[in-house]
Amino acid sequence: MKHARIAWAGAVHEAVESDGELLLTRSPWAGKRLKFDEVVWLPPLAPVPQARTILALGLNYADHAKELAFKAPEEPLVFVKGEAALIGHKALTRRPKDVTHMHYECELAVVIGRTAKLVKKENAYNHVAGYTVANDYAIRDYLENWYRPNFRVKNRDTCTPIGPWLVDAKDIQDAYGGPMNLNLQTTVNGKVTQSGHTRDMIFDVPTLIEYFSAFMTLHPGDLILTGTPDGVVNCEVGDVIVTSIEGVGDLINTLGE
Repeated sequence: MKHARIAWAGAVHEAVESDGELLLTRSPWAGKRLKFDEVVWLPPLAPVPQARTILALGLNYADHAKELAFKAPEEPLVFVKGEAALIGHKALTRRPKDVTHMHYECELAVVIGRTAKLVKKENAYNHVAGYTVANDYAIRDYLENWYRPNFRVKNRDTCTPIGPWLVDAKDIQDAYGGPMNLNLQTTVNGKVTQSGHTRDMIFDVPTLIEYFSAFMTLHPGDLILTGTPDGVVNCEVGDVIVTSIEGVGDLINTLGE
C-alpha cells in the first residue's frame, strides 16, 4: 500500500493511493477522494514523539565515488541531517545565488518501523516500515574534502525533497524481492540524466541497519538515506527534477531562488 501525508482544506491528512486518487483515511474526512493536483504534498512520514534521526550515506555507490574522483569507503561514510531539510513532493528547493554547481541525488530512503538495537543483518528487514524516494541535493561549491560533507553541502532547509509515497516494506518484498532489486532514474526537464540500480550499493540495507544499530538505537520514524549512483549534473533555477525508484514512486521537485 502507498501511504501519503497531504495538506488540504486547512489541515494535514493521511491518505492512501486508490485507483489513481488519494483516499483520506482519518475522520472526519475518511473516505473522501482527492485528485493528486488538489493537495499540497508533505513528506510521507508520521510525526514521532522524539526528534527524528536522519542518517545519510555518502559515496555508497562505487560508480558515484569514481565520478567524484573519491576512493570508495571501506565502512559506511555517514552524516546526520536536520528534519528542516525535508520537504514534500512538488515543492520548491532553493538554489543559493552564490553557487555554481548544485546537483540532485536520487536515493532510496529506508523508514524504520520498529526499535532497532544490536540488530543482525538477517533480522534487519523486520525493523523496516517501508521505503520512499529522497532527492538529497548537494552544493559542490561548499565541499572541502573527501570526508564529506561540509555541513552546508547537505544540511540546509528545503534541500531534501522526499515522497510522494511511503510504500510498505512487504509490498517491495513481495513485488521485487526486496529493496536491493530496484532501478533508479533521474530526469531533468524530461531528459534522463541518471540511471542506476540499488544492487550496486557498496553497503546494502541490512548491512547499514546492523552497522548503525551496533552503536546507536534506531527508533520508529528514523530515516536512512542510502546514497546515489553516478550521473549527477548541475541544475539551475526553474529546472524540474524527477527522481524515480521502481515500485516506490516518482518524486517531482523544482529549483527556485
